[in-house]
Formats: sequence, C-alpha cells, structure tokens
Amino acid sequence: MATVVLLGTLDTKGVEYDYLRARIREAGCEVILIDAGVLGRPLATPDVSREEVARAAGADLAELAARGDRGAAIETMATGATAIVLDLFRQGRLHGILALGGSGGSALATPAMRALPVGVPKLMVSTLASGDTRPYVGASDLAMLYPVVDIAGINRISERILTNAAAAIAGMARAYESFRPSAASKPLIAATMFGVTTPCVTEARRLLEERGYEVLVFHATGTGGQAMEALVDAGYLAGVLDVTTTELADELVGGVLSAGPQRLEAAGRNGVPQVVSLGALDMVNFGPIDTVPERFRGRTLYKHNPTVTLMRTTPEECAELGRIIARKLNQARGPLAVFIPLRGVSMISKEGGPFYDPEADRALVENLKANLRPDIEVHEWDTDINDPAFARAMAERLDELIRARAAARAEVQG
Repeated sequence: MATVVLLGTLDTKGVEYDYLRARIREAGCEVILIDAGVLGRPLATPDVSREEVARAAGADLAELAARGDRGAAIETMATGATAIVLDLFRQGRLHGILALGGSGGSALATPAMRALPVGVPKLMVSTLASGDTRPYVGASDLAMLYPVVDIAGINRISERILTNAAAAIAGMARAYESFRPSAASKPLIAATMFGVTTPCVTEARRLLEERGYEVLVFHATGTGGQAMEALVDAGYLAGVLDVTTTELADELVGGVLSAGPQRLEAAGRNGVPQVVSLGALDMVNFGPIDTVPERFRGRTLYKHNPTVTLMRTTPEECAELGRIIARKLNQARGPLAVFIPLRGVSMISKEGGPFYDPEADRALVENLKANLRPDIEVHEWDTDINDPAFARAMAERLDELIRARAAARAEVQG
C-alpha cells in the first residue's frame, strides 16, 4: 500500500495534520506523521517524534528549545527532517510527502522535499504559494498549493482545500507506488533551449531521437539550467547538448534568469559527454521593460514580449563570458566538444537583427579560445546557431562521444 509522509509542526498545526491524516487514510494510503515542532505541546500524536527529528540533526531538543532562536530551530529541524525523510524513502516507506505552513513551515518542509528524487510526489500547501516560490521549489518537481485562507483551524474554506490536498497526494502516491517504467528505456540526453535557439535544438533533437536517444529539453530560465545539472549529478544522463548557455550572462550581469555560479559544471565534474555552444549569450533577461534597472536604461534593449525584455551584452561582458566558459570547461573530466557559430549566437544577433554586434561576438569567441585547454576540441562554423547543418553537426558529435565512451567502458569491463 502507498504511504504518504506528513511533515510539520504539530504544536501549531496539529489539528490540521490530524484532519489530513484522516482524509489520506480514507483515500486508501498509509500515513507516517513526523513532528518537527520545538516549543509547544503537540496537538496530534506523531509517528516520528520531535525528539527523533532533533537527534537526526545531531541536536538535543531541550537545548534547542531553551535557546529561543526560531530561525536556528527551523534550520536544525529541517536538517533532521530531511535525514528521516530520506531514510523512509530508502526503506520503501515513502511514496509521497505533504506539508502545511507559512514561511516557517515552508522553510522547514521543502528542503526535505527537494532532497527526494525527481518523480517522488511532493506537495506543499503554503500561504506563500502565490508569491516568489523559487526559494522553496528550486529545481525540483515540488508542487505548491495556495490555501486562500491562513492555515489556522478547520473552516469551510480550509476544509475544502485540505481535502483537495489530501486527495491529490494520495492519488499521486498510489500512482507512484504502482508505476513501472518501460523496459525499453532509451539513453537520456539533456538539451538547453531558448526561444531564440529553438530551431537549432529542434533539429538536433530530431537527429538524436532518430539515433535512439530520448531528449529532455530544458528551458534556460535559471531553474531550467539548475534542473538539468541536478539530473546530471543524479546520474540520469548519458550526455548533454548544452546549446544555450545564456544563463551565464544573467549571472554575470545581473539578469533575472541566472542559474547560479555553478552553471556549466555538472557534466564536466561527472565526466558526462557534452557538446557546448554559445546560445543566447548575446542577451541578459529582465521582466517588463519598466523593471529594467535604471543603470541599464541606456543600453540596447529589445522587447521580446510584454513580460520579457532582453538587453544586449557588451564586448566587455562577452569577453568575460568567454573567459568564464573556458575556466569551467577546463575542469571537465569527460568527453567534450565546443561548437562556435561565427554568424550569430541567437536568432536576433545574426546580421540584420537587433542584437547584431560583430565586435561583441568576436570578444566572446577570442577570449573563449584563448583560455581553453589546448586539448579541448573546438569547431568553428561560418553559420548562425540556428543553421540546420550546425545543429546536426553538434548532435552527431555528441552521439560519437557517447558511443566512444560506452565502447571504452565495455573494453575495460570485458
């Protein structure tokens, strides 16, 4: 039978968790209730006590309570809860997880959810679900549900919302417990894409699928890059077609779609074959045009749509991006090829486009080449990035790198 783990602070939300537990059992699932509260008396009977959670974090509950530091308590109990949740998952006793809360409850429960593998059902009912959810969701497949009213007792609104949440997690947990993946699974490849590199990725994906791969496409919006690199670290991927490295520009300049300072490192760190290009490094991303910071208002801006404004990277920024990419790729421990389109790194930077800037493109390419390890293969093409021949060449080279690596491994093992 599928088991749902409930994680929360039973000193403040015990009544609500008791209600959820009853609804989930009615829906045909077992329930394990974890108490991560610290101060008040539990208002429901847990299956895993707060003392156990504190011990899992290497802490003493009484000492934690005596300190009176709510932030430290949440951080400690989140650590302990994560350890217990992962242990339950390894034992096969977790097929879904659900939590309730405001800022504190969300900060406590979501680290444990994010630590679980992709595909494990994760549902956070949070009063912060209608705001900026990135700190809670990160690059995971965590779902958030806004409860409309505060989570403070059972009333005609909260009763309906919590019933829906219980039904949702129970249904997902049963589906997860009974799911059996296809025996004919194909090797997975990740590809990064933006609207301005879509033709390139579409053609490359077509060829790779013809050759027997399953291609996962990630939108290079910050969380997309983070999600892809998390899958690399988790060992899911046979190769990476990193066409669109634009998130590095946002990280450098201060745009809204940064994937963080570790972007473009996971494949190299794990020795996963990768083909890398310079897609959309001509741009930094912002929201609606009136949200562009004042210091950038004199720059070359392009209204991509009503909610997205693009800013052209300068020659100086492009030179630094070339150096950054070289430093990251120089650390790679696996097969690697770099493909450079000399006539434009996006749909709008080729000749005649609003971001056409040969000086900036030249600074990017020259600084990349000057700083790369001499043994890293570089392919320069006199095309723009969306030329079908360029796309096919990248896909073919990635296929060759993957097959050569597999053959070398087979030889060693044989």
